[in-house]
Amino acid sequence: MDLPTVAIVGRPNVGKSTLFNRLIGRKLALVDDRPGVTRDRREGDVQFGGLAFRIIDTAGLEEADEDSLTGRMRMQTEAAILAADVVLFVIDARAGVLPADQPFAELVRRSGVQVILIANKAEGGGGLAGAYDAFRLGLGDPIPFSAEHGEGLGELHEALRDALPKPDPDMEDDDADAPGGRPLRVAIVGRPNAGKSTLINRMLGEDRLLVGPEAGITRDSISLDWEWRGRRIKLHDTAGMRRRARIDDKLEKLAVSDGLRAVRFAEVVVVLLDATIPFEKQDLTIVDLVESEGRALVIGLNKWDLVADQPGLLKTLREDCTRLLPQVRGVSVVPLSGLAGNGIDKLMEAVVQASEVWDRRVSTSRINDWLSEATSRNPPPAVSGRRIKIRYATQVKSRPPHFALFGNQLNALPKSYTRYLVNGLREAFDLPGTPIRLSLRTSENPFDKR
Repeated sequence: MDLPTVAIVGRPNVGKSTLFNRLIGRKLALVDDRPGVTRDRREGDVQFGGLAFRIIDTAGLEEADEDSLTGRMRMQTEAAILAADVVLFVIDARAGVLPADQPFAELVRRSGVQVILIANKAEGGGGLAGAYDAFRLGLGDPIPFSAEHGEGLGELHEALRDALPKPDPDMEDDDADAPGGRPLRVAIVGRPNAGKSTLINRMLGEDRLLVGPEAGITRDSISLDWEWRGRRIKLHDTAGMRRRARIDDKLEKLAVSDGLRAVRFAEVVVVLLDATIPFEKQDLTIVDLVESEGRALVIGLNKWDLVADQPGLLKTLREDCTRLLPQVRGVSVVPLSGLAGNGIDKLMEAVVQASEVWDRRVSTSRINDWLSEATSRNPPPAVSGRRIKIRYATQVKSRPPHFALFGNQLNALPKSYTRYLVNGLREAFDLPGTPIRLSLRTSENPFDKR
């Protein structure tokens, strides 16, 4: 079967080769680099979270005479664009949109090829500002990304999944038109011996995964197809996550890395706790990782049959969750027993609901009605005698919900006030448990001239 082609293009030094290496090197199936096409153009076959495609790393786009070396490299890049099914147009978020980006954005637009705009080097506040600047290229929503650190891989996977040509249904069992629709990707993570594999075996109704009392039996991420109430689910069982200082074995380090990758490619992550010793420090660290990756979250209290006779325990643990994990306030906490098979339906109901909240969009008019009321009730503080003014807000993306505020002196907003705003958004628009992103932009309303 011929693979679809993805071309990486952009100005020199925006991180195209780093992105190429990230997509090639982080996958379990190594690809076949084919040297010799040109010095600055490399190709390879990629397996990326269930997606298969050929990727082309191109020379940097520069204006130059056609007969020069730079000009010939540009012609090679233009040929790669025309031959591609999808173009990854990369800018440097730290530099923002430069005049040199505009003609190449127009070239890509005219080609008629599907375009995914990547704002690379977006780690940190300065990078995020440059990422939003990329809206004016007219290539759609930019994906804030860090090829160096692997941030944004989940968002890129989703964009590629939607943009790549759909494979022949006879050749691909994950086709979106199959009965039950596109599978919901669910990763089961937690400390070693929390009962992840036992739970998945009970879900599947068979001893599909090796289990036992020894911690660390699962070494790599196992992907399994399942159906729950007519909905297709792709389950990922992962190796137990230990504190880094306690990982000495090289194989186990690789297993933990594989679990992190499963989190990044999941839509919903179930963090499985041992109900007999819940909310250990490592549990909190894992939840923090899931939140920082922006995944939908559900907490499962496994082995509940061992503590179910303790009255009031569930209420106490839910209160502990609110106190210890304020960044995911309202997250579902579900008691269950993987061994006995109790609570699985409740767990999956919470998973589906978390996915819907994670994907929720709120209209700009509703957000600004809320903002007016929230700032009237509790105005932003003054800085050097001048009150901070929040003029406008909008939701820039979902999965997870991401809101941008526009106004003056927003970089001086104290963390306590941004927490007030995030909690207000969560309550006003029914966003329990999901990560919420808030970007602060000191600028004019970007929609005034549209």
